[in-house]
Amino acid sequence: QVQLMESGGGLVQPGGSLSLSCTVSGSRYPINAMGWFRQAPGKQRELVARSTDGGTINYADSVLGRFTINRNIHAHTAYLQMNNLKSEDTGVYYCKTEPICPYGARDCSDSWGQGTQITVSS
Repeated sequence: QVQLMESGGGLVQPGGSLSLSCTVSGSRYPINAMGWFRQAPGKQRELVARSTDGGTINYADSVLGRFTINRNIHAHTAYLQMNNLKSEDTGVYYCKTEPICPYGARDCSDSWGQGTQITVSS
């Protein structure tokens, strides 16, 4: 059973910094990508940052230049460094893993963490 252990988050003032980490265990299949998503109250879940094993990194336009995603592939861990946080960054942040699924594998699918709350407020 795939488990994602998230840590970090909390309350921070505007302009402050926070970091998140996510460690995957129990994955039967190799992981192709890990990423962070967030969901603000009343809004849909959206991509924040995503990193693939091949080195492709994607960021939401709203976090470009402020957030950085890093991965320790061998430790199956992803990190999200968030600087210059704004009130609009408030929300629940979720880690997601994307395995490389063999053809026909019924037990292979993306996995999500439980989510961690980030509140940016003065």
